[in-house]
Amino acid sequence: MKALRWHNQKDIRLEEINEPVVQAGQVKMKVKWCGICGSDLHEYLGGPIFIPVDRPHPLTNEVAPVTLGHEFSGEVVEIGEGVTRYKVGDRVVVEPIFATHGHQGAYNLDEQMGFLGLAGGGGGLSEYVAVDEELLFKLPDDLSFEQGALVEPAAVALYAVRSSKVKAGDKVAVFGCGPIGLLVIEALKAAGATDIYAVELSPERQAKAEELGAIIINPAEVEDTVAEIGRLTDGGVDVSFEVTGVPIVLRQAIQSTGIGGETIIVSIWEKGAEILPNDIVMKERTVKGIIGYRNVFPAVLSLMQKGYFSAEKLVTKKIALDDVIEEGFESLIKEKNQVKILVESEQRY
Repeated sequence: MKALRWHNQKDIRLEEINEPVVQAGQVKMKVKWCGICGSDLHEYLGGPIFIPVDRPHPLTNEVAPVTLGHEFSGEVVEIGEGVTRYKVGDRVVVEPIFATHGHQGAYNLDEQMGFLGLAGGGGGLSEYVAVDEELLFKLPDDLSFEQGALVEPAAVALYAVRSSKVKAGDKVAVFGCGPIGLLVIEALKAAGATDIYAVELSPERQAKAEELGAIIINPAEVEDTVAEIGRLTDGGVDVSFEVTGVPIVLRQAIQSTGIGGETIIVSIWEKGAEILPNDIVMKERTVKGIIGYRNVFPAVLSLMQKGYFSAEKLVTKKIALDDVIEEGFESLIKEKNQVKILVESEQRY
């Protein structure tokens, strides 16, 4: 089968590899759609970050090269011994976190935690994947496979909002309107935030954020982004979300909150970022990071059935697996108008 494999920084290859063999407790699924995540781009441009290179990952026993892709949906085509919750033909999505004791407790904080598609275990940028039964959720009949490919990134956004102190009626700022930032806006709407300020340079992404109901702040058109947020909110937002991975933006996100405000760091970072501790100390602010998600997939699916996290609004390009490098990864790097690119394993384009 075809699979996109990470070999090294700036070295990903579409290769022919053997189809996975289903083991006890696993299902084999035909991948329908897989999204390209910002984490995949970070691994391509600045990795390895999560990908095991020097020694095998403790839970997958794999080392690079690994098959990329962790935002995917598909159809069950084979079940392994002992599988009871799924049958051939079921439509499913994958929660791609490996943890020592499975999906129990704070499993996303497990010291040995890894992501399927980064730590090994197969990946969704391929034709087939063999997945542990416990990683699967059934995709409701009224949700498309394309919508299913957005469940994983939407889970990041919903978990970020749930991990914050956002309350109904709060004023919030989202710095960065890539796929996760836009999904955070949707999750904030579901949580009842009223004024949502979106800080973004790209006109196309500004338009998407505005379509979702955010108030746009273009850093290129205001003298001081932080001062502008302070003016519009009479002192700062209650909570800010940093979703860019850009050092100067992190400091702006912190400074944009009012007294006792909170900043949630959602981004994965390739290098360090300098902040001024007094920005936190003098206004008794809080800065908090989140990694991945836990126990939110059912809620995401339920919100999708109510119209949130719409693929129609967020997906800007659909491509075939054959074109994943040039039309996928390189396109996301060069074309700032792209938001979410979905990859189909079947050649139709």
